[in-house]
Amino acid sequence: RVRQMRAALLALALVPGVARAAEPPCLSSAEFTALAGYGLASAIAGTSQRCAATLPADAFLSTQGPALIARYATAKPAMWPAAKAAFFKLGIAAPPEAMQMLRALPDASQQQLVDIFVAGIVAEKLPVEHCATFDRLLALLSLLPPESTAEAIGLAAGIGSRAGQARIGKIVICTP
Repeated sequence: RVRQMRAALLALALVPGVARAAEPPCLSSAEFTALAGYGLASAIAGTSQRCAATLPADAFLSTQGPALIARYATAKPAMWPAAKAAFFKLGIAAPPEAMQMLRALPDASQQQLVDIFVAGIVAEKLPVEHCATFDRLLALLSLLPPESTAEAIGLAAGIGSRAGQARIGKIVICTP
């Protein structure tokens, strides 16, 4: 099982590199909402990790981050089926062997890989000069239930796709 997880992690690490070679498939607003909703807790954890050294001790993430992560994690099980489908849709450009290996893993292992991937990407890529802005944004979003936050993110992505900005990073949002 450990060897299978290591192989899957390696395959997951290869997915972004391979996906650059071809235009990624687009996600609908609903698919993006599910993916965002599932990944919120991990993204917040990655943000907390990245910003820990730059935010003051009384910052929202410093004081309320762990509780927010725990609260948003409660929504993950309901969002997993649609998020899983969206995740595998995005990974379509990966080598078939890698995708087959990932699909063969139990859901719990797939979820661990996605969680590690999301938190790791955020912790690595988030510019620290934006930590204060994200701290404030998360404080505002914390007033919403996790499902509403995910829906707001999906709605914003859908609006962006209709405005001609059909990309969120490397993710393409389908235009309606």
